Amino acid sequence: MLKGKKVGLRARHDDDIPILQAELYDDPVTHSRAQGRPWRPITPGSQESSLVVDDTEQGHVPFSVVELDGGALVGTATLWGIDNHSRSAHIGLGLRPAFRGRGYSTDVVEVLCRYGFVVRGLHRLQIETLADNAAMLSSAERNGFVREGLLRSSAWVMGEFLDEVLLGLLAEDWKPDTKA
Repeated sequence: MLKGKKVGLRARHDDDIPILQAELYDDPVTHSRAQGRPWRPITPGSQESSLVVDDTEQGHVPFSVVELDGGALVGTATLWGIDNHSRSAHIGLGLRPAFRGRGYSTDVVEVLCRYGFVVRGLHRLQIETLADNAAMLSSAERNGFVREGLLRSSAWVMGEFLDEVLLGLLAEDWKPDTKA
C-alpha cells in the first residue's frame, strides 16, 4: 500500500466495487462530471463496469483509496493514459460523498505524484478538471500543479457545455512532502 498522511492507495478489492458503483457510478451527475462521457446504467456485478480492474492494462493503474485510521473505503484514484515513451500520465480521483471536504483529495494527489514520479519514473503528470471543481483545483495547486490552460466549452455535462482547466506538474518542479 502507498501511504499518505491520511489515506492509503491499494489494489481494488472485489468488495469495493459495489460500494463505489453505488456512490460514484450510479449517480448520473457525479459520473458525468467526473468521467467526461455519458452515464448509462450498468448491471451490478457486470464486467462492463469501469470500476472492474483489468490487471493486463498497462496504461491505466486504478487504486482504491482507504483511510489509514480505520481502513474505511474513501474512493478511487487512478493514474491513466500512461505514456512510457514521453514519460507522462494523467491523474484522476473520486471520493465517496461522506469523505468529501476533509482534505483527502490533497493527500491522494500527493500520493499519486509520489507513485508517478518515484515509482514509475515519469516526467510529467497532468490533471484535467471542470473549471467549477474548486476542490480538485485546490488539491492540485497545493501539490504544485500549475494551470496551463482553459479548454473553453470542452465538456458536455448533463445538457450543457462546461469549461475545463488543464494543470501540469513536472518531476523537477515537484516538492514531495517528506513527512509522508
